[in-house]
Amino acid sequence: MELFNRRTAMRGALAVAATPLAAGVASADVGAMAFVQKWAPNPGSAGLGAFAGIEDDRSNSHPSATHIFAESNQYRFVMHKSDRDGSDRQRNEVRAIRTGSTRHDMKKGETWRYRYQMYIPTSLKGTTSFSHIFQVKHTGVASPVVTMSLFRSGSLETVEMRLFGAGQAKLGSTPLAPLRNRWIDVEIEIKVADSGSLRYSLKDGGTTVVTASRSGFDTWLGGDQAHPKWGIYRSINDSAQLQDTYLLLRNMKAYRNE
Repeated sequence: MELFNRRTAMRGALAVAATPLAAGVASADVGAMAFVQKWAPNPGSAGLGAFAGIEDDRSNSHPSATHIFAESNQYRFVMHKSDRDGSDRQRNEVRAIRTGSTRHDMKKGETWRYRYQMYIPTSLKGTTSFSHIFQVKHTGVASPVVTMSLFRSGSLETVEMRLFGAGQAKLGSTPLAPLRNRWIDVEIEIKVADSGSLRYSLKDGGTTVVTASRSGFDTWLGGDQAHPKWGIYRSINDSAQLQDTYLLLRNMKAYRNE
């Protein structure tokens, strides 16, 4: 798959509302808990309107290019080596989810499940500093709650969750190389609470690559709501690993335990 950095009419899709789901319809495939599907945007019709915020080159370091796209069946996040978000990092992300004008935020004590597929190309490297492709954040709180991050130690690159309410403890670290250049199924289940929990799994086709969980750590770091973020957010400190790159996401869904 090729890096896609041309301007398209897709940016206009930001104003297009996601198709509402029938209220109270429970998903039949999410197990014994009473999870209700709240969000399942079609990129081709919902566009970037499926997200409450678009952080596309917010520092205006590369104004001639668009970096976040809604395509017919996927979302594309592009990062150029020269892009900057301040002096020491790069960021092209979407934040928070919505259906039409209705945001679906995480409130204290709630449990949410996010399912989607991701495609990580060879050009998106793990680094010795931070390189996040998913976050849960609180509005107005600098630290993330949890992140999915790409790391490098020596020649080994890994994908793993980091738990910031547990001293940045690692969860579910697994080698990145076998997961590249293919669609990987992701499931993240988080309870946001003073004593919260996280469950995380990756699947390659029908094979479970990693599944891990932890409970009893702080997933409520302040504010009045939490929300997911997706995209590429990384330090430039490990500059040898930075290339023009992209990340693809599709089949995105969110469920709340009711």
